[in-house]
Amino acid sequence: MDPQMNSLLKWSIQNSSETQQSTGGEGTTSSPAAAASHGLKPEMLSALFGGPSDADLMKASMAALHSDEVDLENKLVAFDNFEQLIETIDNANNMEPLGLWTPLVQLLQHEEAEMRRMAAWCVGTAVQNNEKAQDKLVVLGALPTLVSISTTDAVSAVRKKAAYAISSAVRNYQPAMDEVSKYLPEGFLSDKKIDAGDMDAVDSIIEKLRAHQPASA
Repeated sequence: MDPQMNSLLKWSIQNSSETQQSTGGEGTTSSPAAAASHGLKPEMLSALFGGPSDADLMKASMAALHSDEVDLENKLVAFDNFEQLIETIDNANNMEPLGLWTPLVQLLQHEEAEMRRMAAWCVGTAVQNNEKAQDKLVVLGALPTLVSISTTDAVSAVRKKAAYAISSAVRNYQPAMDEVSKYLPEGFLSDKKIDAGDMDAVDSIIEKLRAHQPASA
């Protein structure tokens, strides 16, 4: 993991924690001197108080998520930060030029259930009401993976987030709906093709996914 990205991540995690503690008490705030006392180098202070860009923070989060040097707890913090960043459509659309889509999709198959859950959550957030991102998900071939997770994962919370991601991916975007339809278990669809613009029909499919219990569950 790039040293500067690692420093940004550590500062972000520590500062976030201290801010929550201070606002829960007397509402005090951290100062540059306080940040410096935590070992942040002057050049890092300059970059931080100048404001790292959202793109830098997104890249730092993704680097942390794929780093062997970051423990699970801090990876989940990085995932939470990433999800909040991509709630804005500009940041979600910036994932492609930043090369962040492929590493995010890879995390859908992580061995840790919480990592899979957060990956599905981030996918759902990125593609919601965003045709450009919906198309990217189709191109990457991630929808079969999401259908598999939503119907077979042993952890209910993971299955539900995968269903959320599918719901966001298919609404008002027919190519995604057609792709998902190919991989849904038998009995999920009638003979009639599902119209991605028919919210009642889409809701019916998503409710079936949320209620589905895998054989091993």
